[in-house]
Amino acid sequence: MTTEELKDKLKLIQKTKCETGILELKSAHIDCPKRLYDTLSSFSNQDEGGTIIFGVDEKRDYEECGVYDPQDLQKKINEQCLQMEPIIRPLLTVVEKEGKFFVSAEIPGVDLAERPVFYKGKGRLKGSYTRVGDSDEPMTEYEVYSYEAYRKKYQDDVRSVSRATFTALVKNDVTRYIELLKAGKPHLADLDDEEICELMSITRDHQITLSTVMIFSPYPQAYFPQLCITAISVPGRELGEVGEMGERFLDNERIEGNIANMLEEALRFVKRNMKTKTIIRDGEREDRTEYPLTAVREAVINALVHRDYSIHTEGMPIQIQMFEDRMEIRNPGGIYGRLRIDQLGKMQPDTRNPVLASALEVLGITENRYSGIPTIRKEMEKYHLREPVFLDERGNFAVIFYKEQKETIDESSDAAEGLELFCRTPRTRKEICEYLGLSSASYAIQKYVTPLVDSGKIKLSIPEKPRSPKQLYYSE
Repeated sequence: MTTEELKDKLKLIQKTKCETGILELKSAHIDCPKRLYDTLSSFSNQDEGGTIIFGVDEKRDYEECGVYDPQDLQKKINEQCLQMEPIIRPLLTVVEKEGKFFVSAEIPGVDLAERPVFYKGKGRLKGSYTRVGDSDEPMTEYEVYSYEAYRKKYQDDVRSVSRATFTALVKNDVTRYIELLKAGKPHLADLDDEEICELMSITRDHQITLSTVMIFSPYPQAYFPQLCITAISVPGRELGEVGEMGERFLDNERIEGNIANMLEEALRFVKRNMKTKTIIRDGEREDRTEYPLTAVREAVINALVHRDYSIHTEGMPIQIQMFEDRMEIRNPGGIYGRLRIDQLGKMQPDTRNPVLASALEVLGITENRYSGIPTIRKEMEKYHLREPVFLDERGNFAVIFYKEQKETIDESSDAAEGLELFCRTPRTRKEICEYLGLSSASYAIQKYVTPLVDSGKIKLSIPEKPRSPKQLYYSE
């Protein structure tokens, strides 16, 4: 940043008196902080990076104390950056204000293929951090593994299941699948079935693979007890609330079987736990469920296909939770690869389980054309329900459907008023999007924030760069 931008940032800090997901404050009045590696790691491990500003004492009501020696401080910052793997190259800026010096270090986000960035002194598992709100938290072992799995292209859907044999599969279904694979592929059809099984990952080194078990075994839970769906209906808006008779659950089911079985049973569970109303239009009667079943089906199949099947998550089931005002469908494994939450349904994603996805396409269970998210959005729009919310939460992905009608959101002035209060603390696009319960950050900014900016009720932290990924929105 320029010196003027740093001065503006200092003014904003005095106004807001807080740190954010992309801003860390350090005093450095006496010496360089000894432990920068947690922030260096967490900022490097997020797409937008982050900025560390030295010379502001958070513990003394954000006093502008200045740094002890800007020259020596820059040297020591660089020394700590050299202790990271991969090495971090910060952009350093120095500014003088009222006889005191301040230093900023802009830490760029590294490419996904190079993550996690970690402190070499503690190693990859203990030296990797992630930014949660305004704090730096140690990454879990699974979060570290997720980056490695993407970088090395692990295929957990075709790992061998040593206990499984062909006799434990539904033979007719396997035979039909092989015939479908051969159809229209003369070169593949020329091979014998054993070769096809190895080539198409039905087996791996002559052992049955996980995807084969999940598709063709009548009971995959014999091998993986938690690769199932747990479904509950709750008499309230939060877990723990009880009904009139003291019941915690209105319905509670463990859904097992292969993927096709679980999909069918999950839809049956959802259907029996939501109301159906009758709508008469132009003399025609239409029975409409609270949530569009087509959207629910897409969300469930996405969870089954794109969940993480690694050993790190095989003890975690998919969850369906139905509340008084909403339904949540959660699966282990966050968004895979480079795709961001606001790009869902707009860009072709990386596929975590390509063999499983391809097999289900051949069998006609899923299209595998990346149409799931657009279909969900269109179906919710057709029912005049508010946009579904998609969340990527530290190794967990969730889809949330609300019963609330879309008109209630669009026509309410409470959203604008609440947003002003929410932005008393500077907020990122992502935070505003989540606050509004929307899945698209660009839509949230355009629909709700821009009118407030135009009217002067909300201000930009970087007004000269309104599209900056480091932009913060705040109200006075």
